[in-house]
Amino acid sequence: MKSGLNGQQKGRRRILPVAALLLCAALFSALGVWQVNRLAWKRALIAHVNEVSTANPVEARLLPMAPSPRDLADLEYRHVWALGRFEPQGTTLVSALTERGAGYWVLAPLRMADGRAVWINRGYVPLGSTALAEAAQTPTGEVAITGLLRKTEPKGRFLQANVPAQDRWYARDIAVISATRGVKGQAAWFIDAQGPEIPGNPIPGLTVVQFPNSHLQYALTWFAMALLSLFAIRLVWRRVP
Repeated sequence: MKSGLNGQQKGRRRILPVAALLLCAALFSALGVWQVNRLAWKRALIAHVNEVSTANPVEARLLPMAPSPRDLADLEYRHVWALGRFEPQGTTLVSALTERGAGYWVLAPLRMADGRAVWINRGYVPLGSTALAEAAQTPTGEVAITGLLRKTEPKGRFLQANVPAQDRWYARDIAVISATRGVKGQAAWFIDAQGPEIPGNPIPGLTVVQFPNSHLQYALTWFAMALLSLFAIRLVWRRVP
């Protein structure tokens, strides 16, 4: 009789830690499955971007000016080209941190033949360089620009929001920049210009097309923790007095 009571008491003492470990194992397994799904999504994204960024360029006029968020995500990094004339009064310097150091992106609106405008990131100029003054002098006449389509950046940089009233820009927020510069009929996206580096001009082609992909390591870590939780259940079952 006493032996039966001791067995029941031992079982009750085991219930709480075993239940907690089972919950942990289930949670860790779910996180592992989530990371596996994220891995598949990231691989598909990388393949898509590699395909569209190296394909033959599409004319900007053929693309929607205000695509839905889902369509815009599909359009990003697509190889595009645009033909038009720059509007010098719209030129805007946006703070930039690049592989070449701190500086500015030089943005200018390009008015196309159909009357619509698309903002062009002409490239990068370093801080304190003589190229800053030259960068503000946008080319005149009709120009053709080839580059990668990019999404607008309405959220700004971490801890640094745009201050339009002071003409201080930290993010390429096309809607706000357009409103501040008085540019009408603009696309909701912009083009990162590509091309050869020309002395005295903004440096194009610095678009970062890289996506960190550590989801496999994360998945393996979560699954390992789930297995450890199951192993801990075995220890608890054997050693709880």
